[in-house]
Amino acid sequence: MTIGSNILFYESIESTNITALALLREKELPEGTVIQAAFQSSGKGQAGNSWKSEKGQNLLFSVVLYPGSVSPGEQFIISMAISLGICDFTDIYFNGTTIKWPNDIYVNNEKIAGILIENSIMGDSIESSVAGIGFNINQDKFDPETRNPTSLKTITGRIHDTGKCLKEILACLDKRYKQLLYGDREQIRDEYISHLYRAGEWYTYRTAGIRFEGKITDILPSGSIRIEARDGNLREFSFKGVDFII
Repeated sequence: MTIGSNILFYESIESTNITALALLREKELPEGTVIQAAFQSSGKGQAGNSWKSEKGQNLLFSVVLYPGSVSPGEQFIISMAISLGICDFTDIYFNGTTIKWPNDIYVNNEKIAGILIENSIMGDSIESSVAGIGFNINQDKFDPETRNPTSLKTITGRIHDTGKCLKEILACLDKRYKQLLYGDREQIRDEYISHLYRAGEWYTYRTAGIRFEGKITDILPSGSIRIEARDGNLREFSFKGVDFII
């Protein structure tokens, strides 16, 4: 197994992604190295958002990857594979997990996990990729500022062994990463779209302060989302370009 063959554990750090990136500046870590923390003082989410978590209750970790065969123009396929790996893990415990574009993991209308991928690009190749993951395992009381959270405990009604959950989720991620490197990338893309939260149905969105009704129809190789408006126009949005009204 590549992902999880080397695990570096910290009781408390600023963030697992920050630590992973700092270590990579010092030396090349073995591929699949996992930086895990019991607590993050400044957990990072997408587009500058924070990730808050009670100490020891959840999974907080980053995975170091070297996906040299992935070009910068198709780097969103990494996010797709990681997102699907987390969905594979949740399938062990319950069904119905979806991916809220670009890479939040949802159960119904509640968020159980988030992903932050930071790629280092050198010329026309990806030198390294750090995939940070926060997965709510046993926490059932959340900061009031946290939007629509849930956890594995909340959904299943029981406390879970975080060590066991980590082994399971790393195995699922490892399988998807190998599919990314050696398997069918088109299948990854198709499965990602089939798991999309609200895909193919009419919902309300907001862009530049204006609400509109639309239907998600596709995800472009760049990672941008394509939404069909009620008037038939196809609109494309990059990250943070459109909000889901929940």
